[in-house]
Amino acid sequence: MDSIYQDIPRIYTAIAEWMACITYTMVMKRKVKNEDYILSAILCLIIQSMFLVLTKGLPVFFWFPCMLVAVGFMYVFMSFTCDDSKRVIGYYCARAFLLAELAASLEWQLACFFKNKTDSVFVQAGILIGVYALVFTWAHYMEISITRGVFQLEINTHELLAAVAIAAAVFAFSNLSFVFTNTPFSSGIAADIFYIRTLVDIAGIMILYVYQSRICELLAEKELRNIHSMLKAQYDKYRNYQNTFDLINMKYHDLKHQIAGLRAEMTDEERKKWIDSLEQELESYSPELETGNSVLDTIIAGKMMNCRANNIKITCVADGDILDFMHVADICTIFGNALDNAIESVTLIEDPEKRLIHLSISQKKNFVLIQINNYCEGNIVMKNGYPVTTKADKGNHGFGLKSIRYTVEKYHGTLNFDLKDSWFELKMLIPQGGLG
Repeated sequence: MDSIYQDIPRIYTAIAEWMACITYTMVMKRKVKNEDYILSAILCLIIQSMFLVLTKGLPVFFWFPCMLVAVGFMYVFMSFTCDDSKRVIGYYCARAFLLAELAASLEWQLACFFKNKTDSVFVQAGILIGVYALVFTWAHYMEISITRGVFQLEINTHELLAAVAIAAAVFAFSNLSFVFTNTPFSSGIAADIFYIRTLVDIAGIMILYVYQSRICELLAEKELRNIHSMLKAQYDKYRNYQNTFDLINMKYHDLKHQIAGLRAEMTDEERKKWIDSLEQELESYSPELETGNSVLDTIIAGKMMNCRANNIKITCVADGDILDFMHVADICTIFGNALDNAIESVTLIEDPEKRLIHLSISQKKNFVLIQINNYCEGNIVMKNGYPVTTKADKGNHGFGLKSIRYTVEKYHGTLNFDLKDSWFELKMLIPQGGLG
């Protein structure tokens, strides 16, 4: 029986490492076009296969260095094709290497077992295809399920080193019997060596998945805290706007009457000009918009002040009555963040004539359609379903859009982004009474 168990063919190991890289690059955001990705993947498979096959005859002393070089090839391929930080790529590379070890070990153990019963090439090919397809498909969907709800995976140095250490320890322990036969953890029986390797690799994969799950839970909690902070911030802005505009409205009406009285009594030309100037200034703070929703009116009025200061023209066609089913805080979140983002975007445009924003709210059957459009120069890069921020501190931005999505989905609605003819569109479709 022992004579059946031989070393895993190097080409099988190369294919496993390549497929593990493909598994995780399919989850990560790619930075190359599909054609370049395919060409890079083919080149990676050729290089990985040639290297492992050509180094097969080297002494055992060179085995670990060769494995390190193979991992280096995996890292280079993932770095070239994926748009992520070095820490995240290194983290996925460590996991991909261990996953490849599991797939290759499990496949060869089954292949050797069935080889004792039949020498059929078709059986061996079926085992290879079946095991690899099962392992890597399972890993892909496990990764998607674990990272669901996380906007962007963030890995710090400590987490990277921990993942690398786990992968290295599992690899060393699972292959211990191939290098040293006289240790308390080694076996001299070939079949047992294969069992040990496969079981240790499975345990290592499970440890890394639990570790990944915990990382994603912490990231989700962090994002939820940031989203709730954003919700509260927009509601606090609304309350400040409301208090300010209540006071302005009172002063506005009082001063209108006072100016009318002064104009009737005064005949001095200079005083008349002063009164005209004051009246014109007051007009800029007069209630301009009545959508039918007082919360929305207050938010828009507050944003209007910022628009005037930055020569931004904002137009609005809105039926605010259809928003009555929404909570005040949710209206603040959606429109406060959306208008803030639009204002911030058009402020960067040099030509004041192009600083344009349009807001529309309408009813489509039993749905509320909300569209916020702003003029946009240049292209918008999307990542993980969101436009990529142009700010340097990317980690602490983007929560405005996430809070909008969080709120819209709470009402069972949908949120979409689009860029067409130099206009960026934020489009929301919310069923009326969506919380019911």
